[in-house]
Amino acid sequence: MNIQQTVDVIKGFLLVTLEISMPLLCSAMIIGLIVSIFQAATQINESTLSFLPKVAVIIGVIFVFSPWMVHKMKDYTRSIYEKIPEIGKNKIEE
Repeated sequence: MNIQQTVDVIKGFLLVTLEISMPLLCSAMIIGLIVSIFQAATQINESTLSFLPKVAVIIGVIFVFSPWMVHKMKDYTRSIYEKIPEIGKNKIEE
């Protein structure tokens, strides 16, 4: 396995990780912003008020996006397994 192949595998891993985590992170950020605006407007300083809606939304997003997330992870894993013969072939030639 040469350096370029290693970089390609790591780059693909980071992109898949970013794609899978973005729905969760964006939904938590949007709910956090909405709750903080609500807290600022009503002057309610309750810590669970910001925590519980985020947890509920993240659980909902996981249920909605989990088939897509599993599909992305499965495709990436399949592509890694398909590269194994190529890596072995390159190792034998060296």
